[in-house]
Amino acid sequence: MLHISFPAALALVLAVPAMTSAQSTSNHGAAHLGAALTPEQVHRAAIVIDTHEDTPQRLVDDHYDLADPLGSGQVNLDAIHKGNLGAAFFSIWVEPKLYQGQYAHRTLELIDAVRNQAARHPDQIRFTTTAEGILEAHREHKFALLMGIEGGHSIEHSLALLRMYYDLGVRYMTLTWSNSNGWADSSGDADDPTVPHTAEGLSDFGKDVVYEMNRLGMIVDVSHVSDKTFYRTLIISRAPVIASHSGARALCDAPRNMTDDMLRAIARSGGPDSKGGVVMVNFYSGFISQAYRNAQIAQRPEVLKAEQALRDKFKAEGRTLTYGDLDKVDREYADRIPRPPLSDLIDQIDHIAKVAGIDHVGIGTDFDGISGQLPQGIDSAADLPKVTEALMARGYSAADCDKILGRNFLRVFQEIEQVSHQLQSESRPRITVMQPRSATPAH
Repeated sequence: MLHISFPAALALVLAVPAMTSAQSTSNHGAAHLGAALTPEQVHRAAIVIDTHEDTPQRLVDDHYDLADPLGSGQVNLDAIHKGNLGAAFFSIWVEPKLYQGQYAHRTLELIDAVRNQAARHPDQIRFTTTAEGILEAHREHKFALLMGIEGGHSIEHSLALLRMYYDLGVRYMTLTWSNSNGWADSSGDADDPTVPHTAEGLSDFGKDVVYEMNRLGMIVDVSHVSDKTFYRTLIISRAPVIASHSGARALCDAPRNMTDDMLRAIARSGGPDSKGGVVMVNFYSGFISQAYRNAQIAQRPEVLKAEQALRDKFKAEGRTLTYGDLDKVDREYADRIPRPPLSDLIDQIDHIAKVAGIDHVGIGTDFDGISGQLPQGIDSAADLPKVTEALMARGYSAADCDKILGRNFLRVFQEIEQVSHQLQSESRPRITVMQPRSATPAH
């Protein structure tokens, strides 16, 4: 799958005088090697890392196998190979309304499904939990499969469950999904007066969750959180944080996206010696294009009506409604909105690179979790080389692309592991508090 290493590719360029004479300085300060290496060569040389894919829902609800044809999905082994996808975090996401009262049960089912995929395809997949594991999979020409929990409600107010998920291989957790959970607030309901919120963005228990994640070596993910929770988390965390699938609010005014101040804050996150975190760009059209988002907002009342009609139908028939059933309704309406151009996605990456710095941007596609459209030209993981091609057409160097495609995230992951080792070596453990279950807001 991965036929040439990036350092080897650079060595090849430096060995040819005619090629090196064409080098120039890019807008971001790295050596511009675009004249020497084609976009295809740059993409093949990189370790491409996607920090957010919602494929586990398909594994459980549709009994899908990654060796199966792609069908209506966006990720399978064939697409992974064609797109040179070197590593991905499969999202362990529990829909809070459908699975209320059984969050841990559903979480464990999804974790089990992901691990089973690696066990079924050991010749192509390496299940891993470390930055070094990603590098080892790269050397073995295998796809590195990792897991991240999307939504802190999965831990059911229990640090013990958090630790158990870590032991099962989970390596990041998004503090919230679109629902506030009693100890951290979500951007999805931050302005809803009927939903209980914290005073500071994190309750005392929420602060303990962040500390325990730092101690374990679990990446703190601030996608989906409210602005208040975002800033409180960055104050608390002793390790750099990531946004696993977010965009720039300056280009698309979605609450899930981040202001320029937030982008710069992630770049400065971590301890005094930290090199900072990274923002992974979401490929969902509703987060990259303001025009698409406006059309979606106008359509929303009709979508909600159709969703409720489906719920009523399933209830009357005594059938269990899944997220996939609702997603089909959402996709039907989304297909009526024109897809934005690929340039809108590249604008997002470009903006974050300029505001936060080239060392603080990556990709978190949200493949298989998008109830709507991807930009034109991006239909599955197989199309990831088009992103590299578009970046280089804008003047990004081979070294820049290598950072964006995966090296930036690897750096952050390695630093988080180092912070974990440091915290675990401290002689006095932090005293934690328990969050009463009665504080859990209803969703």
